[in-house]
Amino acid sequence: MSDLKAQFEEAVNYVQSAEGDFEPSNETKLAFYALYKQATQGDVSGKKPGMLDVVGRAKYGAWEELKGMSSDEAMQKYIDRLEAAKNG
Repeated sequence: MSDLKAQFEEAVNYVQSAEGDFEPSNETKLAFYALYKQATQGDVSGKKPGMLDVVGRAKYGAWEELKGMSSDEAMQKYIDRLEAAKNG
């Protein structure tokens, strides 16, 4: 396993299990979601959710904005975003 992938997995575990000290905004959660999807699945796929699925559309749109970004770049941005969020 590459060092980047190991750091990414640590960051994902931190975000998923963090309590109290780390409470990201909805905007930050959406960014983490999109970066995670891009890193693990690549470019957005599937049909865009309907107008009444506000959360689904927001997630799809955030992921869609990252189209063309490499998996490694998405992993690094996820790690960097977490470090920035933890430091204030």
